Amino acid sequence: MKLKQIILSIALLVSIGCFVIAPIASAEDCGDYSTSILPCSTGGENGINGILLLAINILTAGIGIAAVGGFIYAGVLYSSAGDSQDNIKKAKEVMKNVVIGLLAYGLMYSVLNYLIPGGVFN
Repeated sequence: MKLKQIILSIALLVSIGCFVIAPIASAEDCGDYSTSILPCSTGGENGINGILLLAINILTAGIGIAAVGGFIYAGVLYSSAGDSQDNIKKAKEVMKNVVIGLLAYGLMYSVLNYLIPGGVFN
């Protein structure tokens, strides 16, 4: 349980760093609005589309790392199970959950591509 708390704490700190520390670098005046996250001159990548694109890029990297880690964990658990049917069952369950998570993320990505005009990555 302690390892899960440490991993979640590190993930939280990294995500806070991406959204809080990085945008402080420069502020740009966009007419009546001042922004430090997105430049005003990027055409279609400003406003909510730019924020959504940034969030999807971070989620994609996180999902990829988590999926690879899950498969490695399940593989080690399966290969070290020996005759223990409980460990084999747990490893198969972890692999199934990783695949379900990847499918859920793919579904979310395709729904966002449908809802956002021009798709997520124009």
